[in-house]
Amino acid sequence: MVLPVQLIWLFILALPIACVAWTVTHEEVFKEPREYCAKRCKNSKTLVARKFFYLFTCEYCFSHYVTIVFLLLTGYKLLMADWRGYIIAGFSLVWIANIYMSVFSFLRQDIKKEKIEINEMEQQIKDKV
Repeated sequence: MVLPVQLIWLFILALPIACVAWTVTHEEVFKEPREYCAKRCKNSKTLVARKFFYLFTCEYCFSHYVTIVFLLLTGYKLLMADWRGYIIAGFSLVWIANIYMSVFSFLRQDIKKEKIEINEMEQQIKDKV
């Protein structure tokens, strides 16, 4: 693959990685398993168990493993055609995916803030009437 195509793949492939990592570590659909993992992360006796369960509560950590799955599915390599291309691609995808998740988090916080402010303004108008 030529470099411009590799870069397009980088930015597009990071999107589903970010989506999967965010959904598992933040969204309501995985709330119960995530709470179980958080509890096991704090209460497990072995270091390996604590770190394993922490993996499902941290979007940054989890994105590494999601990236590995996507690399295996796609065979995507960045800059080099051998095994080093996988390593460069892996860390690059994690970085871009985490930028996407950070932007999404900021947008989401801003939307929540606006909703709260709108609700407060509506309540003030209702109180005046």
